[in-house]
Amino acid sequence: MAFVKTWNKSTQPRKQRKFRYKAPLHIRQKLVRVNLYKDLREKHGKRNAQVCVGDKVKIMRGQFTKKEGKVERVDLKREKVYVTSIEKIKKNGTKFLVALSPSNLMIVELNLKDKKRKAKLTIQTKTAPKAEEKTEKSE
Repeated sequence: MAFVKTWNKSTQPRKQRKFRYKAPLHIRQKLVRVNLYKDLREKHGKRNAQVCVGDKVKIMRGQFTKKEGKVERVDLKREKVYVTSIEKIKKNGTKFLVALSPSNLMIVELNLKDKKRKAKLTIQTKTAPKAEEKTEKSE
């Protein structure tokens, strides 16, 4: 069965899981979003952003809590993020990167080398102060 583009906001967990599992990669990319650090929230006027290779992230939950590192790889098919220096050791002694859920991460430093990403964040900052001005005028 094909992926259904319309989403009717079901409260049933099985239907929510089905939506995520059958989603194509361009929609899964929107599901792999990470909260921004407080300073970045104020600067860009956004609460979260899509995680990209090169972003510096802090781990908020799990075995590696409070550790920081750069994003090395984003796996959209499995909705996982791999961070440098966050490794486990196999019994034979080889190291491998640990797959982390994006919900357990926080972006500390953004990688703004991508022009489109930079432009998208600056658009949000230009529109955010206007909303604040309207509330001040009404008071």
